[in-house]
Amino acid sequence: MTTTNQYDLLIIGGGSAGLTAAGFAVKFGASVAIVEKGRLGGDCTWTGCVPSKALLKAAKVAQQNRTGDRYGLPVTDEPIDLGRVMDWVHSVVADVAADETPEGLGADGIDVITGGATFVDPHTVEVDGRRITASKIILATGARPVLPSVEGLADVECLTYQDVWDLRDLPERLVVIGCGPVGSEFAQAFARLGSSVTQVEFADRMLPQEDPDISALMTAVFDGEGVEQIFGAGVSRVWREDDGIHLQVDERELVCDRVLYATGRRPVVDGLDLEAAGVLFDHSGIRVDDAMRTSAKHIYAVGDCNGSPQFTHYAGWQGAMAARNAILPGTSPGTVELVPRVTFTDPEVASVGLSEADARALHDDVVVSKRPMSRVDRAITEGSGDGVVKAVHRRDGTILGVTIVAPPAGEMIHEWIVAMKAGQKMGDMAQALHAYPTYSLGAQQLAAEVRLAGALGGISGRLAKQLSRVVR
Repeated sequence: MTTTNQYDLLIIGGGSAGLTAAGFAVKFGASVAIVEKGRLGGDCTWTGCVPSKALLKAAKVAQQNRTGDRYGLPVTDEPIDLGRVMDWVHSVVADVAADETPEGLGADGIDVITGGATFVDPHTVEVDGRRITASKIILATGARPVLPSVEGLADVECLTYQDVWDLRDLPERLVVIGCGPVGSEFAQAFARLGSSVTQVEFADRMLPQEDPDISALMTAVFDGEGVEQIFGAGVSRVWREDDGIHLQVDERELVCDRVLYATGRRPVVDGLDLEAAGVLFDHSGIRVDDAMRTSAKHIYAVGDCNGSPQFTHYAGWQGAMAARNAILPGTSPGTVELVPRVTFTDPEVASVGLSEADARALHDDVVVSKRPMSRVDRAITEGSGDGVVKAVHRRDGTILGVTIVAPPAGEMIHEWIVAMKAGQKMGDMAQALHAYPTYSLGAQQLAAEVRLAGALGGISGRLAKQLSRVVR
């Protein structure tokens, strides 16, 4: 590692966006440093994507053991040792983090500077008394969990996605505040591990970012697994008594052992002295243009800190585009129209493009086509009929949006993204041969139904019907 205080590119934040930006820039010969006050990898590696997916895997295995009789297998319903599960989770995190070390980055030519950065002027930051200057700077400071203002909350120890990983004992009773993706993943995981789980959601349904029919489908799944959900309600007071933590939820009082808040994340913009750099920001994040440039044109902001959709894949994309714009001629947009999202429950929920409501607000010829997983042979063979492939398209087959509910929905959504990006229509999807038996075959089957219906409904379709009668 060098000891220089001058770089071509300085990146503040070593999460997904910052690491991707650094990796891109150093390949083009730029001198690059990352300033990180915590651990390289950020939330995704340590407290978000990676540990949550490991926990969900353990919970899925527990659920399969508990429901083995449906497959003609013996049932195992032994109590879960959460400490051992968390040991597994932490081992997975360690495996991923092993590729994101200061030593490893240093070997690639990227300096890692540990500490918190504050701006001295538009080109200079100070880190623990050391002043570092750079021609270009990328802000990738991420976001942190938001706890609402609730009476008594400060006096009761509540969990968030950041500290839930320190649990060693399984809560007998768990209340999860929030029925969005994070809250729903935790609710299902802990219910499958053996906790009695109640979810509380201010909105009127689960996964409120999805279409109402998708929310209803997933609510039925959760109900079947014993997760209680309370919609259209808020927590007004929290307090502790001898029998546990009490929550006032509208007119109802809940009692539990632990409370987990999953009520959103807020961009990290404080403590940087952004004013000294001339960077404009507000409560929603750092203001950027399509090239990810802030009000100080040599400073870029990427990922969660600029108020973009909070997805690791989007943060990484923006990091690469910002680095490209910072060190190469010309500019490339850091915004993407087709940003997929996946809720990693079981089944998963994956979406891209317009919702049904948004599509109908924009177009007067919207068609909604669905194929339930109960009609997809692979899903039937695995007992996974709770799901659907839902395509929102125009009458001419132009695809506007897709939602998939299936065990591998996160993998299935990508061919739809490629098709939409390429301007393909439902008919094109129908003509792409899919292997049998796969979950993705459901996409081709749905597209084929749409294509056939369109063909039979037109003049040529009517002529074809008449000719078929003549041939017979």
